[in-house]
Amino acid sequence: MTNRQIVVAELPTDALTLAHYKLTTAPLKEPDDGEVQLRVILMSIDAANRSWLKGATYRAAVHAGDPMPTHAICEVTRSASPDLAPGDIVAAPATWSDHVTVPAGTVRKMPDIRPLSHLLSVYGVAGKTAYHGLISVGRAVAGETVLVSAAAGSVGGFVGQIAKALGCHVIGIAGGADKCSWVISELGFDTCLDYRDRDFNNALRAACAEGVDVYFDNVGGKVLEAALFNMNLKGRIVCCGAVSQYDTATPSGPRNLPGLVVTKRLRMEGFIVSDFAQDDAKALKALRHWVETGQIKVVEDIFDGLERAPEALIDLLAGGNTGKRIVRVSPDPAT
Repeated sequence: MTNRQIVVAELPTDALTLAHYKLTTAPLKEPDDGEVQLRVILMSIDAANRSWLKGATYRAAVHAGDPMPTHAICEVTRSASPDLAPGDIVAAPATWSDHVTVPAGTVRKMPDIRPLSHLLSVYGVAGKTAYHGLISVGRAVAGETVLVSAAAGSVGGFVGQIAKALGCHVIGIAGGADKCSWVISELGFDTCLDYRDRDFNNALRAACAEGVDVYFDNVGGKVLEAALFNMNLKGRIVCCGAVSQYDTATPSGPRNLPGLVVTKRLRMEGFIVSDFAQDDAKALKALRHWVETGQIKVVEDIFDGLERAPEALIDLLAGGNTGKRIVRVSPDPAT
């Protein structure tokens, strides 16, 4: 059986383009003892995918010729493991492929929640990242002011909605007037500012007249620099991502470090979602409650077709998404 897969044709040195990927076919490996063969249904598209092409991060570096890695929701098609059976729905480390064969110990059986795309968005990495980052790292409480960058993105949109559910005052930052209006009208943020606005720094200062207690940073760079000036004494900065720095050969950081961190006694902490895996059950219980009560709207931005994965990632890096970006490779199995 042949298997379509998208490989890295060459590593980018600056902005990512379609030429950096190539659609190929390869034989599909049969599962050995302790392995499972999976049909890829949905692939998560995240800004961090671009950082993997720059070298080792929290995961191994990706090299030219490698199939592009991803996190995916899959169906077990063949199993050589007693723990998994054909038809099981699993979350798995996969590649941009129609099928993958992986060790059974690397996959996790998932509940059959429909649509399955929710297992990648609100009940997946995006929702859990927002929950753990805001609550476990940011320690946000009712009455505080929470500032969120990339507010129209997969994580930022959930952060703001969770903060509102906690009773916080929420200010978003997004790219473009239309996105800012959407963040307020659809996601319920109190206000949202356009970082592309020439007067952004003054607008941010006015919107944060009472200061910021928690800043959830998804972008780094100049937006992080501006946020630091508006932090309250002993404020918390949650470092989740730095999308403004991934797709360039000349990344830049905020110029006001460590001065403001010292003078304002700020706590600045980075994390990845797996750091808080022991609290996932608590996160999922809270997220399901907020979804069921209408306090969280689930917004998903789905591209159809494996071959569109490079386009989906490049567009995401350019700020083209609203909500969680996903690529659908194959249909959800029947219930």
